[in-house]
Amino acid sequence: EDELSRSSHSNPGKSLVNGIKTNPASNSPKSSFPVPVGPPVYVDLAYIPNHCSGKNTDPEFFKRVRASYYVVSGNDAVNGEPSRAVLDALLEGKSQWGENLQVTLIPTHDTEVTREWYQQTHEKQQELNIMVLASSSTVVMQDESFPACKIEF
Repeated sequence: EDELSRSSHSNPGKSLVNGIKTNPASNSPKSSFPVPVGPPVYVDLAYIPNHCSGKNTDPEFFKRVRASYYVVSGNDAVNGEPSRAVLDALLEGKSQWGENLQVTLIPTHDTEVTREWYQQTHEKQQELNIMVLASSSTVVMQDESFPACKIEF
């Protein structure tokens, strides 16, 4: 608490986030500050941030957030949602897990980007134990089934 207080007084435009000084005035979606080292987080279901936009999701997200299921909800080609770069980041991040856990990707919309990515990287997906559901798939969770496009948080 004292360190945070000193930091705020000595650097009024900066604050500490996870022990790292940040500049809230920065418009950059990705920080140039190093990500703190720590163990990965394992979850059952993760929503890929910002409708799978490349604005703030990179391979580091997939290295650190290891999910059995990732939801891709983007359906806005004008804004790059979903982003091919983010889907490729999943492959890159998962390739560095060191363990071949099953991962299921759940796109909630049928988009040209996800179809092309699926077709062009299918061999790599199989190698990494990644299964991609069709957007019209039904998901069963906690004894309840519903269309994949209905996943909400």
